[in-house]
Amino acid sequence: MNIYIGNLNYRVREEDLRRALEEYGTVDSIRVIKDRDSGRSKGYAFAEMPLDDEAQNAIRGLNEAELMGRQLVLKEALPKR
Repeated sequence: MNIYIGNLNYRVREEDLRRALEEYGTVDSIRVIKDRDSGRSKGYAFAEMPLDDEAQNAIRGLNEAELMGRQLVLKEALPKR
């Protein structure tokens, strides 16, 4: 399942998100979205978890949880149109 992670502190790194998500299961990949020109985080990321039940548990467990002073928003990512 592809998970959208929003409202990130701009200092959050992929390793920080991986540590948080791995408490719920296997994480295939994490990608913090960055501005093309500045290279700075845009404040959101996507994570891939192969097992849907683990991904749903991560969403339930981390949605509205605090990370580096910001309240996270997690939900299933919608496919690109």
